[in-house]
Amino acid sequence: MSKSALSVRNMTFIAMFVALLAIGGQISIQTVIPITMQTFVVMLAGSILGARRGFVSMLVFIALVAAGAPLLSGWKSGPGALVGPTGGYIVSWPFAAFLMGLIVEKFAAKGPLKAWQITLAHITGGILLVHLIGFPWAVAALKLPLNMETFISSFLIFMPGDLIKAFVATPVALAVYRAVPWLKPRRRERENQ
Repeated sequence: MSKSALSVRNMTFIAMFVALLAIGGQISIQTVIPITMQTFVVMLAGSILGARRGFVSMLVFIALVAAGAPLLSGWKSGPGALVGPTGGYIVSWPFAAFLMGLIVEKFAAKGPLKAWQITLAHITGGILLVHLIGFPWAVAALKLPLNMETFISSFLIFMPGDLIKAFVATPVALAVYRAVPWLKPRRRERENQ
């Protein structure tokens, strides 16, 4: 397969994840920090596209939002949406996708991927890293006191839903690997031939 065909393929999947992320933003429960399906898509971008393509897909999404494309929850857009209370969560997405992709790729290099390994990647990048960046950013943007009440209402409250997303994203990623074998991390692909 030529490099240009592979590039077109990569661009197609990156664009598809940008679109999925925009759709995920509209599936939401509106709160100060909206609860959306976007973190679910970020998890899938990392585990399905891998570190580099996952990172690029999230970066393209953020660039489009910064340029004014109304892709965030509630059709928000522009630089203001990226510096507000949710900005830290959004800014974390490329790094989260990269970390999840890297974890999945490292596990795949050692042998066939197992569901628990993908779930671990989703929890590490898609929950811990996202909240490690997003929570302090939201606290600062909203000028909230750093106390237990803030921790519970602005951090812990998201954990049950995020854990469900992490566990549900795992079989979705495995199903995509079966349906689109070239997306599998390299070692898995060689072992299945």
